[in-house]
Amino acid sequence: MSADLITRRAWLATAVQAEPAPVTTQRAAQLLAASPWPTSGRNTARKDLRALTARGVLAADDTNGRRVYRPTDRSAA
Repeated sequence: MSADLITRRAWLATAVQAEPAPVTTQRAAQLLAASPWPTSGRNTARKDLRALTARGVLAADDTNGRRVYRPTDRSAA
């Protein structure tokens, strides 16, 4: 799918689902750096992760004092 047909948040949701472990904000920023939106930084990643969590695509957990995000069962449907 080309970048003009997918939003940055949808791209990030797909990238997080492909990760083998829960994703931190730092890892999300690294994923976005390799995306069609390479100028997106940590703050953009944080906003996108929060928005995806609010929509029920991702679930947020605290692990070892850090916020991590993982796909929800709903995102697989």
